[in-house]
Amino acid sequence: MADIISIDNKLQLAENKKTALIRKRKILAVQKVFHCTHCASKCAKCGTQIGMGRRDREHDLKLRVPYRFCESCSEEYIDYIEHLKGGGDPDCYWHNETWRDLWKNWVDYQSTIDRYLKSKEFIQLLHEIKQLKNDR
Repeated sequence: MADIISIDNKLQLAENKKTALIRKRKILAVQKVFHCTHCASKCAKCGTQIGMGRRDREHDLKLRVPYRFCESCSEEYIDYIEHLKGGGDPDCYWHNETWRDLWKNWVDYQSTIDRYLKSKEFIQLLHEIKQLKNDR
């Protein structure tokens, strides 16, 4: 007669696989958010590699740029802010309404990411992942 397979063992194995999959999905969700949105070595707008020097950060703070930008994107951001104040560089004729919309949407996107990272659900996810690490 063939060996009898325990249904309890099968159910437990299936439950363990499901739990492992959920854990992996949670970890990947957090990694993706932080990897894609908070990389300190690339420009927040265009993704170009930038230096990690103190001077670069001091330059951004001096200009009141709240993001980590390469020099080009930093200049564009400053011009965007000047446009919002009614100014801007008139020689940059390509900084038109569509260009301003692009920057507005990008800034709105960054704001949405920041709100998401501060949401109670995302914070709960971080706590769950921390607990998973402690349980190991």
